[in-house]
Amino acid sequence: MRVLILALSILGILVCSDAAKAGPSTTTRDQAASVDEAVFTDEATQETEDRIGLDKRKRRDLQRRLTRLGFDTRANGKFDARTRAVITRWQAARDYPKTGFLNTLQHQALLNESVSTANASARDNKSGNERRARRRGGSNPVGVIGGVVGGVVGGIFGRR
Repeated sequence: MRVLILALSILGILVCSDAAKAGPSTTTRDQAASVDEAVFTDEATQETEDRIGLDKRKRRDLQRRLTRLGFDTRANGKFDARTRAVITRWQAARDYPKTGFLNTLQHQALLNESVSTANASARDNKSGNERRARRRGGSNPVGVIGGVVGGVVGGIFGRR
């Protein structure tokens, strides 16, 4: 009888260990997008920023993106002195010419950077949710079976 119980417990351990998922990761990773060298040399001015055509909604979106990247600013749709200072800090952190204004290439780089950061956060959040579901034995039937077998074996071999 104990051999049968031992065999069931080993089977339960194998079922719960996600053995099928073992091995090297096949997840594709975001590679740094190739950046045009002109981003680092072309100075941005009020004129270059005006050519982008940022209305109030787009300015607010850029302010939110800067905040998500760690450059805190108010999302009011106005590029006031505070926002200009944040843009200058963002440019300095990326080795762009520090003007406080955006040109087309810097604008695109900011959009791409915030999208890749958002994708990474969503991926991290998804994997965290999956880990929590596995710990709870969520909707994963393998986790439920392993929990039942573990409970039975623990009850038999547990305290006396």
